Amino acid sequence: MNICMAGACGRMGRRILELAVADGIGIGGAFDVAAQDGTELVIGTESGKPQTIKVSRDAAAELAKSDVLIDFTVADACVGNVRAAAEAGKPAVVGTTGLNEGQKAELAALAERIAIVHAPNMSVGVNLLFKLTSEVASILGLDYNVEIVETHHNQKKDSPSGTAVRLAERAAEALGLDYAADAAHGREGLIGARPARQIGMHAVRGGDVVGDHTVYFIGQGERIELTHRAHNRDNFARGSLRAARFLLTAAPGLYDMQDVLGLR
Repeated sequence: MNICMAGACGRMGRRILELAVADGIGIGGAFDVAAQDGTELVIGTESGKPQTIKVSRDAAAELAKSDVLIDFTVADACVGNVRAAAEAGKPAVVGTTGLNEGQKAELAALAERIAIVHAPNMSVGVNLLFKLTSEVASILGLDYNVEIVETHHNQKKDSPSGTAVRLAERAAEALGLDYAADAAHGREGLIGARPARQIGMHAVRGGDVVGDHTVYFIGQGERIELTHRAHNRDNFARGSLRAARFLLTAAPGLYDMQDVLGLR
């Protein structure tokens, strides 16, 4: 398998490239914004397989040399990158967060032509957390208040995190709620008693925290907490490579990590 890395010069892009080399995965192509055109990246040093790759601005040319696209960029660039992959007939792993509803709809349309894994979080542990959140919410019901707290580094651009949103969506589905209508993003002032039909969302930003997520189920006299803490970005990188392997034999369609990991 030869991957094509979109956002190759970013933190996630570089980490995915490093771990891909360690796993014996080929680097077919790498591209980024125009300002990074011609940048040379040295990867594979950790595994004793150093190599230098040149980053391009030409997505189509880099995709032509690859089997699958992995995109960790920004929302405004992501859909265009996946569109280029569809034109090249190559599947795509999308780990970019912060996509709006229109952008998500375009990904779904492109998935009629190619296989796409779109997930807010590629971590195996976080995807287990998604499943557990659904199961616990369905068992406890609305007698327990659901509150979600996420903490990330101070450079994160979107809030709440895509992972927190997916957790809330899973809880809402199990509880018969609607995320868009029933999520409360922070609280301030004289807001009155907390409604039972509500999911609280809270974002904390600071330092270099990779990503912490906690789902609280708070009842009378007790609470249950489901927590995932990411120690580094390697779990996200490894998950994206696992998703890329999945796509090599997948039919066109829109998938997520629950499909990749067999958690449905």
